[in-house]
Amino acid sequence: MTPAMDFDTLRRAMADNYEQPEGPGRNARAEQLLVEAEGLDVPLAVIEALGHQLKVYNYSSEKDKMFVPFARLLRMWDEHPEDFDEFEIHSLHWVFKWMSAGMLDQPHVPLASIEKWLGEMEQRYRLAGHSERAVRSAEFSVAAHLGDLGRADRAYGAWLAADRDSMADCHACELHGQGWWRAVRGAEQEALELWAPVLEGEYTCAHEPHTVLASSLLPLLRLGRVEEARAHHLRGFRLVRAMESMRGAYADHVEFCALTGNEARALELLAERPAYFTDSGDPRSKLDFMAVVALTMDRLTALGLGGQAVPGPAGRAWTAAELAVHARGEAIALAARFDDRNGTSYVGERTRARMDQPVLVGRLPLGVRSAAPARAGSRPSVPAPSGRAVQEAAEPGVDALLAEARRLSALRDPDAVEAWAAVSRAAEGHELEVRDRAEIADHAAMGLGPRGAELFQRAAGLYAEAGDPGEALAARSRAAYVQTLSGGSERALEVVAELRARVLALFAEGGTGVSQTASVLMSRARTLMHRVDELETDAVNGQPLPDTGSEVDVMVAAEEAARELLDLTEPHAGDDVGLASRAAEAYAMLGELAARADDAEGAAAFLRRAVDGFVAAGLPWFAVEYDSRLAGIATHLGDLDAAERATRDALEHGGSHLEPVGHAQLHLRLAETLAATGRLGPASEHALEAAHWADEAGEAATFGAWARHHLGGFLLRLGRWAEAAEILESALPDLTAEMHGEGAIVQTRWWLGDCLTELGEHREAAEHWLRAADIARHWPEQRDHAMLANLAAEALAHAGMTARADQAYVRACDLWRELGDVGGLVRTLRARAWGAARRDGELGEARELMAQAIRECESAAETGAGADTGTGTGVDADSGAGARVRPADEGADEGRRVVAELGHTHRQFGDLLARSVADDAEEAVVREVFEEALGHMARAITVFASLGEPLLGARTAAELAAGWLEADLGRHEAASARARTVFAVCGRLDGEIAEARRAEAERMVTLMEKAT
Repeated sequence: MTPAMDFDTLRRAMADNYEQPEGPGRNARAEQLLVEAEGLDVPLAVIEALGHQLKVYNYSSEKDKMFVPFARLLRMWDEHPEDFDEFEIHSLHWVFKWMSAGMLDQPHVPLASIEKWLGEMEQRYRLAGHSERAVRSAEFSVAAHLGDLGRADRAYGAWLAADRDSMADCHACELHGQGWWRAVRGAEQEALELWAPVLEGEYTCAHEPHTVLASSLLPLLRLGRVEEARAHHLRGFRLVRAMESMRGAYADHVEFCALTGNEARALELLAERPAYFTDSGDPRSKLDFMAVVALTMDRLTALGLGGQAVPGPAGRAWTAAELAVHARGEAIALAARFDDRNGTSYVGERTRARMDQPVLVGRLPLGVRSAAPARAGSRPSVPAPSGRAVQEAAEPGVDALLAEARRLSALRDPDAVEAWAAVSRAAEGHELEVRDRAEIADHAAMGLGPRGAELFQRAAGLYAEAGDPGEALAARSRAAYVQTLSGGSERALEVVAELRARVLALFAEGGTGVSQTASVLMSRARTLMHRVDELETDAVNGQPLPDTGSEVDVMVAAEEAARELLDLTEPHAGDDVGLASRAAEAYAMLGELAARADDAEGAAAFLRRAVDGFVAAGLPWFAVEYDSRLAGIATHLGDLDAAERATRDALEHGGSHLEPVGHAQLHLRLAETLAATGRLGPASEHALEAAHWADEAGEAATFGAWARHHLGGFLLRLGRWAEAAEILESALPDLTAEMHGEGAIVQTRWWLGDCLTELGEHREAAEHWLRAADIARHWPEQRDHAMLANLAAEALAHAGMTARADQAYVRACDLWRELGDVGGLVRTLRARAWGAARRDGELGEARELMAQAIRECESAAETGAGADTGTGTGVDADSGAGARVRPADEGADEGRRVVAELGHTHRQFGDLLARSVADDAEEAVVREVFEEALGHMARAITVFASLGEPLLGARTAAELAAGWLEADLGRHEAASARARTVFAVCGRLDGEIAEARRAEAERMVTLMEKAT
């Protein structure tokens, strides 16, 4: 049998329970602790246990349970107020506000009871001497809920006019309520201005800025501030995700996704919280949630996705259309219960308006991956017409379709492919001219790659039968070229050489035109270019070159072929789009050949002419590939401005013809270029676009993960920690060593650790750093492994996990020692010493670790061993991950850095000793420890002084620390002397440091003069 708790143990148990995640488990534990309290026969224990119950119920899905413990508390107060201590008296009056809100949230509580409660709250607050600010705030909440706008405005004004006292909500919560009301009244800009101090971190609490971030989403969208809205979603959802009591704020985030083209993200959010569909302890937040579910499902149904499986209430499978009906019914029924209680229609009207909202932004990429089958932004395809409709559409005749297909082909329009497919379908069962059949076969072959060779040959025969020998030769040349794509380039070269000779002879005789001749020359040039690629690949793979000629010979032949094509087409191009595009492609080939010959400037010049040619011909989408090549060459040459221009041109030229994966690649290239010039904000925007387009292309797990990796890094460097963490966590599951490399995985976890540390999530940060270290431990260069182990140790220490922290520090020490990095080793030993002092409460191990750090410094100084040698090579040096392992001054040599570490070690040894003295220690013990600490401070001062001006800041800090020790030892004149020494050199220190040192020195002198 478990022994009964005493009062102190009960208090610790309640404190521990309050730190647990919100939910039924925490509530059940609170109920058990009340039973324990009742067994102590201590009224205050029962009061505190009831108060604990109230708190956990209020911040859970079981808010309806808090009325019983409150009624009992109130009765105890009325009967025996002497049983309450000062804190519990304050707490009792504080939770009056929770009861007001709680009654409003429960539609079974009559309105008359709520109004009566307001009166009692006002009376009790007046008796207790409290301001009426909290009472007017509660009255405002009631009036706003009822839709009594006049009363709500009056109560709002009285709330703000009343004095703030200890019963007023915190600034953050009050500002949320005030901004919410301004938004309800249509003053959304005013709402955002009221919320600004909370959003900027000036005012926070356990539930803010959580709710402000959620409430700000739609106002920001309506004001067109979509980038801020996206940032608030990423930042805010991270805060509310694990908090069961925040169903209303959670619903705001789902609503945001449904109204911004992120329906798939909305489904993922709904799937994370299945209990929200059914939890009934807080009907008001359930109403909010079900209204948003209805909105989301209606949105999916409108997109033609009503049959899609979606998350919903447990017990059955749901489609979007089915859940739309169910959720709307639940929301309307709940709203009706509130309206029946209130005697108004206000809640129902607002609920219907919320469910029927129009989309606010058609497409707002979020950066996080949405892996649902229907990706955000996808739209249903147009239903295929019936067979009868197709027949009716074809009745105008195949001739009309042929004419349109030929027109589009002449313009090199991408829609020509589908136009010829339509011709082919319509031609079935029709008798066509030989020429028509030749063109249909020719264009059908163009999309088949190597499999199209036979069709090209058939087209050639039909062209010959139709009396067009030039087009027949062109079709045969196309057949030869596509055969090279499956490894037949040597034979194809012989064929295209023969066809070239025949077409040139035919052209000279006037038997064919420029266009047909150019087609044959183009096939020959393409075949030679493909052969160049093959030979280069063989050379890279170490395969011997064939007897048919070297790579250089083939490159010469390819250049001659490209120039021959250019000489033929350029003079005849004029308004002929086809010939203009041939000439532009010839320039592109010359550019590729120049690049292979390491002539970057020449390659850029040819490629620029190719791009200009395609654009001038009205074919900008053909220029995209060469814009991209230009960007790569410019980057190679270090001309980032030119690289940026070329990449932007590629995006512009591609336009609507660019495939999603092309958009993704170009946006990421532009992001990397912008980041290289320090423009991280624009870089993050393009990385966001890259992630979105990768998802659209079905490449979320490949290219999308890479884009998110970069996006997270950019956001990290911008100090947007929560957004960066959300993006990086979204990328991490898709990053693999095989696809992205171990370095990308380590870097992502490193960045995540940095973000989580800034967010105060130290345990989670340590986990990422340790997992990254486990990967890096296998790398030949171990600096990253050491730094990650060191960072993990620091995070574990911040998380209060001192034993695990020391294990990680030991691992880091071993690695620094292996690397010969004295600075890293010494700093880690010092950190271990501080941890040992905190963990053990004694100085034995801490003293030895500090002494060991001193020995390492002294030994390295004698032998001239190195200290910091820079960051490792396994990850991106821009990560900033090494910032916590403080580098020494770059201008100092290794010996000076080691000596500086010796000074810092003595200084920290002295600090550690001084802080270890207990308040109740005997005077003799205190003096002994302080004398020892002063000795280390004096040695630190001497060491820093030996290094001159670069260490003046550290020296003056140590001098002042020594002065305070002198003062504690009763040596007031010695302390004043040290302060005056600092005064004398303050002029040689930088601004803020000088001011801080001078102020502290002045305070020391003043106190010492008073003491003497």
